[in-house]
Amino acid sequence: MMMVSMITRRLKKGKTYEDFRKAWYHTIGFGMDSDTPPKPPLGHLYTVVNAFDPQEIIVIGFGPEISEESLKAVLNIDVKDRLDNPLDDVIEPEIGRSFGVLVSEDDFSPEGELEYQNPSVSGVKTDIKELKGLLSLVKTEIEVASAKRDRAKKKHVEDYSM
Repeated sequence: MMMVSMITRRLKKGKTYEDFRKAWYHTIGFGMDSDTPPKPPLGHLYTVVNAFDPQEIIVIGFGPEISEESLKAVLNIDVKDRLDNPLDDVIEPEIGRSFGVLVSEDDFSPEGELEYQNPSVSGVKTDIKELKGLLSLVKTEIEVASAKRDRAKKKHVEDYSM
């Protein structure tokens, strides 16, 4: 199973998606090269502009297969990139953050009736018994990375305000 993140941000008045993209665009890759790319593509981020509120930007990302090492590696890269490339001039301070575990991908595109399928991701059957532990691991690693980012951001602000 893999981690999924959904981050919702609101553009400041007068700012555009292009302003957001220039500030947000990552300068360091997540290092997830693979000979056979899994579905959904790991390390790919999908940006959505809300049709009912174009000031709302939602970024959806699919992370690595969940392990403590892989989560720490990806989260450390993201913390560093956000500190090096802050979004404060473009977005409002409130950010919606949702993180979870992808338990199933379902293809409902065929025409006609479909038979029930057990949950799976990239053809690998989901072990629901693992879910509780994986959710706990994701929650813990996100909290650790968020606290690290907040401490570093506060120190950065303090260093430059002297």
